[in-house]
Amino acid sequence: MEWIIGLACLALVVVAVLGFGVAIYNGLVRARNAYRNAFAQIDVQLVRRHDLVPNLVEVAKGYLRHERETLEAVVAARTAAVGAQARAAAAPGDPGAMQQLSGAENMLTASLGRLFALAEAYPDLKANQNMMQLSEELTSTENRVAFARQAYNDAVMTYNNKREVFPSSVVAGMFSFGPAALFEPDDPQQRQAPQVSF
Repeated sequence: MEWIIGLACLALVVVAVLGFGVAIYNGLVRARNAYRNAFAQIDVQLVRRHDLVPNLVEVAKGYLRHERETLEAVVAARTAAVGAQARAAAAPGDPGAMQQLSGAENMLTASLGRLFALAEAYPDLKANQNMMQLSEELTSTENRVAFARQAYNDAVMTYNNKREVFPSSVVAGMFSFGPAALFEPDDPQQRQAPQVSF
């Protein structure tokens, strides 16, 4: 009879440990899904941003005939950003993909900054209604990207904390829950949306 009671106690301990392990695993899965969802929100805003760029270039083309290299730089930066976005969307949180995305977005931001600085020298372009509307939409989108980036980074921090603390770290290691990377600008000066004024 004692061995039955001992076996029952052992079974209860095993069930409790398994239940605790399952709860930890499920918490890690929820945290991973949260940061992936947060990245999906960034992805939506980046698509919007990337879709605005060709329209800006088209409006500016008529006025900036002698500034072809600036327009080409914007188009090239947009193409690189779209490619990096696709890679990051396929693997949200992957450190390499997030670093590529950050670098590509920084280049796009810098080239757009040059375009807007150049546009200041062309009063007709500054006064163009389409350019003003596109600039306003771009500024709004930049703000949305910033908010989405903050939400994503918060979700990544929560996930990384959860996977690194004991006893979750044991379960994370057993089931290959790797670290997720933050989405941050490389250059601290580019941590702000480009200033657009027309």
